[in-house]
Amino acid sequence: MKNLIFVDCEASGPVMGIGELTEFGAVHYPSRATFHGVLIEHNPKEVFQKFSEWLDKVCVGSKPIFISDNPAFDWQWINYGFWHYLGRNPFGHSARRIGDFYAGLIGDFRDSQSWKGLRITSHDHNPVHDAMGNLEAFVRLLNGENKKIKSRKK
Repeated sequence: MKNLIFVDCEASGPVMGIGELTEFGAVHYPSRATFHGVLIEHNPKEVFQKFSEWLDKVCVGSKPIFISDNPAFDWQWINYGFWHYLGRNPFGHSARRIGDFYAGLIGDFRDSQSWKGLRITSHDHNPVHDAMGNLEAFVRLLNGENKKIKSRKK
């Protein structure tokens, strides 16, 4: 697996029109290279252009795959930003949810949250930290730590 981009967004409200994307963080797997997009203090078009360039650099000509704790929230902001400012979205039209991956690993569709206990970097609403913690948990899942989480629930 390569060119997985773990993304976390922070916004001033729940959806566009009620709030605005304030910042976002992205972490590339497997390199762990990071990108921090701050929109409040910068030109959003320039931020999305730099993000696109960063994706090109870390993905080396391959399509990036959007991964998030909650794509229903995070995806909307990134998808809108790319389409609004650049007229395209390098991620295409889909995203992956870590909780669904975890639920499939343990065979329990209802448990899509316990994986969060595998984060190493604290979830502190700095979007780069939050995306890194999600990547760390994902790597631990890939290394077989999912069974330990399930056994803790019993």
